[in-house]
Amino acid sequence: MRDSIKSAITETYKDMIDEGLTTSLTEKDLKYLGINIPDVVVSAEEIKEIRNNIHLSQSVFAKLLNVSVSSVRQWEQGKRMPTGSTKILLELLEKEPHLLDYRLI
Repeated sequence: MRDSIKSAITETYKDMIDEGLTTSLTEKDLKYLGINIPDVVVSAEEIKEIRNNIHLSQSVFAKLLNVSVSSVRQWEQGKRMPTGSTKILLELLEKEPHLLDYRLI
């Protein structure tokens, strides 16, 4: 496939995602088009900053994320790092600090 066509398809696909349209491309398709889903990396300092930006104690933050207080403490100290969907949730909270406000009732 010519680079110009590949580039046009890639841009169209990204626009579709941005507009919330459903797509059915496979991981192989995305790789071929050069679209990567980057791994989320959140540092200990960023986790603490996210928590401070939403003005929550470690215990309330832990409850909000459905993890132990010990986990939050260890993340903020750099002793452990969040995994799986928790990393994604932290990334979302960094971008949208009020994302989980509905849970604080």
